[in-house]
Amino acid sequence: MWTLMKHPVFGRLFGAQVVALLGTGLLTVALGLLAFDLAGAAAGAVLGTAYAIKMVAYVGLSPVAGALVANLPRKPVLIMADLVRAAVALSLPFISEVWQIYLAIFLLQTASATFTPAYQATIPDVLEDEDDYARALSLSRLAYDLENLISPALAGLLLLMISYHWLFGGTVIGFAFSAFLIWGTLLPARQRAKDRPFRARLTRGVRIYLATPRLRGLLALTLTAAAASAFVIVNTVVVVRSGFGGTDGDVAIALAAFGGGSMIAALALPAMLKRLSDRPVMLTGAALLTVLMALQAFITVTWPVFLALWALLGLGYSATLTPQGKLLRRSAHAEDRQAMFTAQFALSHVCWLFTYPLAGNAMTAWGMGPTLGILAVVGAIGLTAALRLWPVGDPVIVTHSHDDLPDNHPHLAGGGHRHAHALVIDDEHHAWPTQG
Repeated sequence: MWTLMKHPVFGRLFGAQVVALLGTGLLTVALGLLAFDLAGAAAGAVLGTAYAIKMVAYVGLSPVAGALVANLPRKPVLIMADLVRAAVALSLPFISEVWQIYLAIFLLQTASATFTPAYQATIPDVLEDEDDYARALSLSRLAYDLENLISPALAGLLLLMISYHWLFGGTVIGFAFSAFLIWGTLLPARQRAKDRPFRARLTRGVRIYLATPRLRGLLALTLTAAAASAFVIVNTVVVVRSGFGGTDGDVAIALAAFGGGSMIAALALPAMLKRLSDRPVMLTGAALLTVLMALQAFITVTWPVFLALWALLGLGYSATLTPQGKLLRRSAHAEDRQAMFTAQFALSHVCWLFTYPLAGNAMTAWGMGPTLGILAVVGAIGLTAALRLWPVGDPVIVTHSHDDLPDNHPHLAGGGHRHAHALVIDDEHHAWPTQG
């Protein structure tokens, strides 16, 4: 896996992702402590609302941003998004009201809704080999885990010496350095998509996504992952500070336990996915999340057991979501990758748009046990739906018949026949299979 770091383009892009996420991890810790200062025991509700606003920006604006930048050069798009994020992060230490948290989160995540899908769609063009790309996905998962592992640990050390307000400065540095690394990287040219009206570009990725069974299953699994991760992100500070009577450093340790479990899974997945297909691995991860949430709804745990359960939640979370890039890559042609990753970004965050406020407000109203019970039910719904929507033995290329299509369809000159292809959506807005 680590040999990919020697790749002249991927190595720098991965470095940009790491430093940006380190800064984001500091932001996560500092934002939770800021919310606790402003709202006390109601911090869970404040963070739930803040993260719901984040999801609104992701869901509502990422398709618009993706359509607007669909044929623009990648480098300036990525750099500008990083610089906007750095500018917003610079304002965070001066926040003194809850509504200011909400505004800053919306602006920050609007820029992220542009950056993240564009970044994710670039990697398959940089690494064309399937095994290399699978390793890159695990490395990317590890980078996200740094947000939950190294960043909280670093935050815990810094909090021994400085106020949490200074942690926001690390966020600014992370985004600025990410922009610098991307500026010095030669990115592959984007494979230009066909010229289509803005409305067609806006909806194309979603139509491809929802027409693909394996991706409908992925969306259902994302709901399960969102139920578990929403509780961890929104309520860890409340559980640790109010439930266990812990310190700011203990909050960082709990988040690090979740990230550590996720990192273990990410390191194991490349070898595991050579022996097993994506479906059983992802379903097992989702089942683990559901069982763990249900278990914690009915038992009272000590601090060491709590940390162990948080680590297991991280492991299940990573196993559920890390392979998703492989599913997206094999489900669209190169010119549609930007649209596909944007669709995944928007649709998946609908799940967090639902679970973040649910986790925060249920915790404030009823406490930890009932909240985890409710989220376990949500997780079970997602897991059950995935089992039904994602066919067993789902092949990379689907062989099927066109006998049911009209002879004059543009992809069927000559009548019905059988071939293998990836499913795409044509310009007439119909879900027709085309050879590819």
